[in-house]
Amino acid sequence: MASYDFSNDVLFEIFSRADLKTMQKCRVLSKECKDLTYESTFMRLHSQRISTMVGYLLQCSKNFGYSWRHRLSSNFVSIANSGLEPKLTPKFLSFLPEPVQIVATVNEGLVLCSTRLHGENRFYICKPSTQQWELIPAPNPRFYRSKISMLVLGSNPLRFKIVGLSDSIDDKHSESDSESDLDSEYPDKEVNHRVVSDENFWHCEIFDSKSWEWKQSEDLKLTYRDFFRKRQGVSACGGLHWLIFNREQDKDIVLSFDGNKEEWTMASLPNSLRRKEYWDQIALVSCEGNLGLVNIDFKTKMVDVWVLNYEHIWIRKHTMNLIKERYLTLFHSFYGADTLVMKDMWSVYFYNFKTQKFDRVTADNQDIDAAYFIQTDFESVQLKPE
Repeated sequence: MASYDFSNDVLFEIFSRADLKTMQKCRVLSKECKDLTYESTFMRLHSQRISTMVGYLLQCSKNFGYSWRHRLSSNFVSIANSGLEPKLTPKFLSFLPEPVQIVATVNEGLVLCSTRLHGENRFYICKPSTQQWELIPAPNPRFYRSKISMLVLGSNPLRFKIVGLSDSIDDKHSESDSESDLDSEYPDKEVNHRVVSDENFWHCEIFDSKSWEWKQSEDLKLTYRDFFRKRQGVSACGGLHWLIFNREQDKDIVLSFDGNKEEWTMASLPNSLRRKEYWDQIALVSCEGNLGLVNIDFKTKMVDVWVLNYEHIWIRKHTMNLIKERYLTLFHSFYGADTLVMKDMWSVYFYNFKTQKFDRVTADNQDIDAAYFIQTDFESVQLKPE
């Protein structure tokens, strides 16, 4: 059989004309193919040629003095458009039957939302690009789920799971307390727990789209010295991952949930990946489909990006200097292989560290509470099994 050695330019043209699912499958052909399809220039051209949706869903709010349902809004921002500047699309989830708060997203374009009605949360799963949605059955009302994340296990047929964690100390929140937490908690805000014993059990509930129901799983056992660094779990490599800091041992731990086995594992970060100073920033991210970690030294303005390989070894992938100090704000995630996304209360910043170009997006005088990456097509999906 004849073999062909295609140049990157030829592969660029071929992949940029393939539909989204085919393009994503091409990433497993080689490291070169994978790296090519994560470049921001490729993502922009592919989105224009194939008409895909790639960007960030922004959860915004404006304080009018009313309940949170009246002041939340969802906007979509993309840099993969025909213009040179980012494009903001307001009221992105207005097709849903009521105002909602974004809870979680996955790259495949699914969005999990919630709203409060008569003291209980209602959950919706939707695909904004096709405006499809389904109402998720209500989970156990006894527990207040302070951490909810989602992952996709298969696309044909579609299968996803939602994982909800409830601190056993806080499983009897009052309605007012629950609503306050939903309203005010930011993704990078640490959760403080009341100390009652050395062990802190988290109730775990799992929603499986295959059975379309919630089930109670085994409790997750942590200690009261363990603090989640980030509320939202990172979906990567068939699992969900959180970064936990143990104050007694002064170390960071990666907590992982296997989506297929429904098992929990914990692994300490190597000393080389730990923060050098208290004010340095460390965060788990999804980096080109793998689990990544970003460490920002605020004194030197240096950013180290690490990736966990298939042998479960952390490999340094990038080291860069954020030379524009005025943009050194809260790191959020990666948009492609060469673009960092950072966020503060009023803006989202796209920084291409190859070209050193910044793009700044505001949300029409609204506060930006959270940002969620999605990349999806406009094909209809069957959210709920028949």
